[in-house]
Amino acid sequence: MPSKKYIVTMATQERAHLRGLITKGKAAAYKQRHARILLKTDQGEHGEYWTDAEIADAFDVNVSTVERLRQRFVEEGFEAALQRKEQKNRKAKTIDGRAEAHLVAMACSEPPEGRTRWTLKLLADRMVALEFVDSVCPETIRKTLKKTR
Repeated sequence: MPSKKYIVTMATQERAHLRGLITKGKAAAYKQRHARILLKTDQGEHGEYWTDAEIADAFDVNVSTVERLRQRFVEEGFEAALQRKEQKNRKAKTIDGRAEAHLVAMACSEPPEGRTRWTLKLLADRMVALEFVDSVCPETIRKTLKKTR
């Protein structure tokens, strides 16, 4: 069996902090699960040390989850291992709160000359013309208006 690349060894105060998180029960569920897993992976002097497979079975997670958590603990530190990993692939919203307020006000106002009502395309074009957004598709306008009605 190959040796593990990331070995978790915790100080006494780190173990006490994790046990406190678990016993108080006030932390988020994912944070408590991370704390339990970290306590079981500890290979320090007072650590419990279970194998990754045992931990995965006990906490109903995948073995790779345990491995990634150990890696994050070793590479990024104690606090980073307790948090969720930051999502880097999220796109920024096209329409922010200020632009959304203007969009709703515009949609509730009188339509342009020669029109009986606002269309999504007209609203999208007007938002770009008024420079609230650089570009926006009518579907984004529809979704934004749908959540406000």
